[in-house]
Formats: sequence, structure tokens, C-alpha cells
Amino acid sequence: MSFGIYILGFLILIGGLIYGAVILHVAAHWIVAGAIVLLGLAIVKGVQATRGKDPA
Repeated sequence: MSFGIYILGFLILIGGLIYGAVILHVAAHWIVAGAIVLLGLAIVKGVQATRGKDPA
């Protein structure tokens, strides 16, 4: 699985969660903070899932 596809899927997930939070009238600063945390998590998980094995 390529890193780009992984991140794209995570961005769609984050977009859906942001949309839901806006509908629920969550304060904007909490939405931004949550999106930043989820984006960082997406990058870390994407790298873990797609990096090659290091030669022993």
C-alpha cells in the first residue's frame, strides 16, 4: 500500500470527522486541535505501514 493512498484515506476520515464536529457545534479551536493531532497520527501510521524492512 503506498503512502499517498494511505494519507488520502486518512484525510477523507479527518474530513468526515470535522464535518460531524461542525454539525455538532463543537468549538472551532477544538476542531483544529483534533485535526492536527489526527494528521500527525496519520503520518506516523502511514510511515509505519509503508516503509520497507531494513536489511539485517
